[in-house]
Order: sequence, then structure tokens, then C-alpha cells
Amino acid sequence: MQRLLRHLDQVVVPRLARGFARAGGGGLRLRLLTGIAIVGVVGALLGAVWATRRPVTVSTEGPAAEVVRVGVVQGQSVPLYARQARSELAGLLERPTVTPVETYALVSLRAYLAPERLTPVLGGVSVVEVFARVPLSDAATQSVRIPAFTIPTDVVEGMVQVARRRAGDAADLRNVAAKLQTTDATEVALRRGYLDDSTVAAAEAEAYRAGCACVYAAVVRATPAALDQIAARPEVRAVDPAPEVRRLDRAVFLPPLPEQVGQAPVAATPSAAASAGPVVSAGPVVSAGPSPEPSPSAEPAATGSAAPAPAGEAAPAESPSAISPSQAP
Repeated sequence: MQRLLRHLDQVVVPRLARGFARAGGGGLRLRLLTGIAIVGVVGALLGAVWATRRPVTVSTEGPAAEVVRVGVVQGQSVPLYARQARSELAGLLERPTVTPVETYALVSLRAYLAPERLTPVLGGVSVVEVFARVPLSDAATQSVRIPAFTIPTDVVEGMVQVARRRAGDAADLRNVAAKLQTTDATEVALRRGYLDDSTVAAAEAEAYRAGCACVYAAVVRATPAALDQIAARPEVRAVDPAPEVRRLDRAVFLPPLPEQVGQAPVAATPSAAASAGPVVSAGPVVSAGPSPEPSPSAEPAATGSAAPAPAGEAAPAESPSAISPSQAP
């Protein structure tokens, strides 16, 4: 606004004055020119005022949007989490509804299952993705998210992709280790570490290629009644409904590992658990159910407890089944 007024004062007004001077005498002509100048200045001022008072549209879909965490967090009691999940599902079943509404839910399994064993467990609901991990007894392995529109076909194909990637990782680690040929103690230790990691990656690749019994959780979308049927199956440990999840790219799912029977280790990563390593996406997440919003492959999943958000990130919304570590036995 100030810049516009300055422009009028320094540019427009002097030019009008010079025009008046050239016009010379003639009262009618002078009044005509003066009127035109006044109309032009008033119009410019009104335009400036309108421009400065236009409403500004603020997007509600920004970094400040809430992230929902569904599942178990560091230090939380896994058995208590399972009981809370059952209680929340029971609450959904008691709500009077004319038309059953589908909701996302995190299904945690009691044991690692092979792809072909998922059909009787997850049948009757729309599957979004599964979580898998090769349970090696002597090494920490990564957890991976595999998009799964069709069970078990998509899981098998996802495992093949993971196997290909881990085989590449194993080769890269061996190449790095081969370049460390000095007798320096530090490099000897590094070479041994690279070779150990290469061995683990190769073992993971072989297991996934064979369609291993590695799946331990799934994200599904179904009505409360269908989720209750899933929860009653012997292979299922917990069904944690997440009606607060509207967009998968605004959710983080944290399923417990089958071997976790007490508290989730405090050293757990924000994705699965202590020995599981980081959750790695096997590809773009495809929603099998009628999602209200498209679901890009963000690092989804969590109702169980809200972990503190990193600096600069919005605090996650707590699920009704949220449990703080202090409540754990």
C-alpha cells in the first residue's frame, strides 16, 4: 500500500502537473483534466485497498496436520495393549449405527505366518498391507511393509521384491568389505561387520524368495462386526481398531512382534521393535478398501499409544486405546 502511494506521489502526480502546464489556459479544459486526474487517483486507491483486504485462503493440509500412531510404543505392556484393543473393539460394536461403517485396524498375529496361511486368517476383510520379518535367532533383521491388495498373491510378489533388494544389499556389503584389506584394527572390525551384515542380508533374501513364514501383522479395513470375527481366530493376538485414521499417509502403525510377551523394549525403533530393525516399505502402499482419501506410501501405522513427536512435527493424536508406559505393569 505504501509503495503504491509513493508511486502516485512521485510519478503520477508530477506527470499530471506537467499535463496541466501544457494545457495552458482554458478553464473548461483545466477542470476536465483535473476531474480525470481525481477519478484516476481515487480508482487506484480503491483498487489498492481491495487488494490488501482480500481474504487469504489457508490450507488445512499442511505439515501441522495430526499424525495418528496405532500400536505398541517403547516400554508399553504388550498384554495390556491387547486388552485395550479388545475393549475398544467392543465399544465400537456397541455403538448404534444404521449402516455399518468400515474402519482401519491393525491386526497383530500370535506367530509368524507364511503367505498361504493368511487367507483363512484375514479372509472377509479388505487388506491394505502386511508387516513381515525374517525371524533369525542369531541376528537382528529388518521389518518390511508389503502392499497386499490380494492375499496371498500380493504378499508373495512383495516378498520377491524384498528378496531382490536384500540380495543386492548383500552384494554391496561384500564389495565394501573387499576394499578393506589393511591390517588396521579398525578396518578389520569394519570388514567383519560388513561381512556379518552381508550374511544376514543374504539369509533374508533366501527366506523371502522361498515365501517364508515371516508375516506378523496386517493393516485391514472392515466393519466392527467383521473385525470381531477376525479377533476371534486363534492365530490373531489383537485387533486394534483405528476409527480416527482417515488417511493412511497420516498414520503410523506399530505392531508388536510375536515374541514380545511383556513390555515393548525401550530401545525399539519407532516402527516395529528392538530386534526387528527399521520398517522398510516394499513398494507403494495400495489401499484395498474404500479409503476416503488416496493413500500415498507414507510411513504408516498406530492406536495404542502416542509417542512424542519429533521437534517441528505435530503431536500425534491419541487413540482411544492409548496407554502410557507408566500404566504398564
